[in-house]
Amino acid sequence: MTEEVKSSAVDHPTPAAVVKTPPGLRDVFGTVLDAVTTGIASAAKGTGLAGAALLDAVTEVMKTAMRGAVGIGSDPVPGTKAMVMGIVRGTGEKGEAGLKILSHAAKIVVHHTADVGGDLAAATKGVVLGAIASARTLGVDTAKAAATAAQGALEGAREAGSVTVERVLAALKEPIGGSKVALPDLKAR
Repeated sequence: MTEEVKSSAVDHPTPAAVVKTPPGLRDVFGTVLDAVTTGIASAAKGTGLAGAALLDAVTEVMKTAMRGAVGIGSDPVPGTKAMVMGIVRGTGEKGEAGLKILSHAAKIVVHHTADVGGDLAAATKGVVLGAIASARTLGVDTAKAAATAAQGALEGAREAGSVTVERVLAALKEPIGGSKVALPDLKAR
């Protein structure tokens, strides 16, 4: 099957074999995952980005993906989960370097969601689920990945304002993916 599905929300075509939905319907998770993975992989590997330049590329890819997901009115949970997984897969970073990128991606998702008046609880849940699903790729345990995503989400919330912090904290206090997420020490900030 060589036909491709194109979405106005994503600049990258997705092979129809990946998108297993009837014509006209989009698989948001698969489309976003493919677009983000491809976008960051070509930015990171094609140009050899590292450090701050890589974080800047992550920011741009995430913002583009967020605009696309919001533009089609998709459920934020699978969309933000796919974004996080795509960033982790696309950069190929592991261990502490991968966790730094994960935290940054979570921060961008929450901050951008707040900027557009989106569903912060759903975005936060998606970020943590994406972190949990990416733990093996990162080479860390799921609790560490989830806690890192929570920390990044809270950093993005702090930048967006106190109401955002309250909403993100409320989301993080609920079980996500069947587990409670270890919250960072809020007094240390």
